Amino acid sequence: MSGVAYDFAGAHVLVTGGTSGIGAATAAAYREASAEVTITGTRGAAADYDHDLSAYRYLQMDVKDGASIDAVAADLPRLDVLVNNAGIALPSLGLDEYEPEVFARAVNMLLVGAFRMARRTVDLLAQSELAGGGSVIGIASMSSFFGIPIVPGYGAAKTGLLGLTRSLAVEWGPRNVRVNAVAAGITRSRMTAGTFASEEWTAPTLSRTPLGRLGEPDDIAGAILFLTSPGAKWITGQTLAVDGGYTVSG
Repeated sequence: MSGVAYDFAGAHVLVTGGTSGIGAATAAAYREASAEVTITGTRGAAADYDHDLSAYRYLQMDVKDGASIDAVAADLPRLDVLVNNAGIALPSLGLDEYEPEVFARAVNMLLVGAFRMARRTVDLLAQSELAGGGSVIGIASMSSFFGIPIVPGYGAAKTGLLGLTRSLAVEWGPRNVRVNAVAAGITRSRMTAGTFASEEWTAPTLSRTPLGRLGEPDDIAGAILFLTSPGAKWITGQTLAVDGGYTVSG
């Protein structure tokens, strides 16, 4: 994190998919801010990863599996912040989202999974004593705003996430639960490694990005911590683009 400091002492945070990329940076930022952080990953135990996750409570979860989501939610004694980060673009695994079964898998993972986790944890979030109440954060994308041909399923899910954010914010506001999202520009991660390595992809993006660089996981983590902090206690139902200005540049 930069010089901005947050105090989440006593807060309980869940970051799904918190073992790498944006999720790992977000988990580390909350831990640095003194929160108790639980992360999820697909492997059986934290020790199965090649980097140290001992600072966190680790729970195995498959975001495509409703029973797995339910089990994680049931294993949480408290919750103040939910960061719905888990999921990937399936073409990065060599899958074609124009195949109906793969398309449905993408939507189930990235939209239905996020909804299910939020729905299963809202009763805990409603008990939060954080200033501004409990928070749900979704991870949206530039594909929430633009058509990106290679990811019709991912794009449909990330677009749907914006509508879900608004609906849940209206429904759960009276329970003192805020629901927001961050729309991440192209950000360095395992999923985007091929993109970062290809000038064919990066050059057009950089030429349109006013701040002149691609994103790092800490850029997204900082926005997430702000949206769940007391500084954002009157913000709900919003999607914040964190993209170096890409969406406002012609």
